Amino acid sequence: MTRRFAFVAALALPAFADVTNCACDPAKPESMRARECGLCREAEKQPAATEVFFLKDINPRKPNRWLALPKFHTPGGHRLHEIPKAEQVKLWRAAIVKAKELWGDAWGIAYNSEKQRTQCHGHVHIGKLLKGLAPGNYYDVDRPEQIRLPEDGTGIWFHPVGRKIRVHYGEGITETALLR
Repeated sequence: MTRRFAFVAALALPAFADVTNCACDPAKPESMRARECGLCREAEKQPAATEVFFLKDINPRKPNRWLALPKFHTPGGHRLHEIPKAEQVKLWRAAIVKAKELWGDAWGIAYNSEKQRTQCHGHVHIGKLLKGLAPGNYYDVDRPEQIRLPEDGTGIWFHPVGRKIRVHYGEGITETALLR
């Protein structure tokens, strides 16, 4: 019984992740040894001129997912709303290009809330959008420059709707809108 509880508890850990007080600091390599700093380490491996890079999600339960990451670091939890707007737009544009390359018009991009993320370095999930999802709170935009990241730490996910981009907001785990 104890083993079963430990196994179930281990599976639940990502649901209770919180990287808001991340201690990753590229100037202090010892601070980047923690598991939640894995994407920070990957960012540091990128060439200096890199602005956005992509990684295949290594989680075996997500074989169809990719990640888009800015090379740019911020202190603490690497919140994407804290990077300059120009850097956000570069991330959105690059992620959309990759998403279209992978999934045509059936793409989706998701940014989990701060309390649901398991990695410090800010990143978005790229995948095929699942069909039949409840819309929740959303707004439509014409261009990636108009996508607004909530400052309250909640997540967003977005996808094409005709010639618009539909941005869903106010959610925790947003990547569940995408095919695993």
